[in-house]
Amino acid sequence: MGLAQEQDFEGEDDVTYARSSRGRMPSGKPNPVDVHVGGRVRLRRTLLGMTQEKLGEALGLTFQQVQKYERGANRIGASRLWDLSRVLDCPVQYFFDEMDSQTQEASPRNLNEQSRDIELPENDPMTKRETLELVRAYYRIKDYHVRRRIYELAKSLATTQEDSTDTDE
Repeated sequence: MGLAQEQDFEGEDDVTYARSSRGRMPSGKPNPVDVHVGGRVRLRRTLLGMTQEKLGEALGLTFQQVQKYERGANRIGASRLWDLSRVLDCPVQYFFDEMDSQTQEASPRNLNEQSRDIELPENDPMTKRETLELVRAYYRIKDYHVRRRIYELAKSLATTQEDSTDTDE
């Protein structure tokens, strides 16, 4: 359960009930990131000429659940997002493309004061888009021998780069 806000509690005779606020704005509205992702689901679905019913069938859901996802009323979990990317024939990243900075700032991590203090590994090359694109391109090379030569070339260049850095110091 998310952090409860004062307005999340209501009850009678000193009995209180906490309403879950996970992923929602303090006002109770859906998080703008969830709304954006849902909008991208709707956009892709309509570009493919698919109805909510057909998408629901492909995912094992009712069209009402698809409607809730598209409005951002219900959050889309990672496994469901994966399924959506397969059914809608697009990469998972598609659902986050074209997100404006104001929407990005409304992510639950940014809304939580405690998580703002956590340092993210910005210099880790494994978290960079360039690394992922390079690895994807590498594995699209069908010929094993060509792929292996590129691998050896990259290692050789990296070693040469390290050696020249060592001598510069």
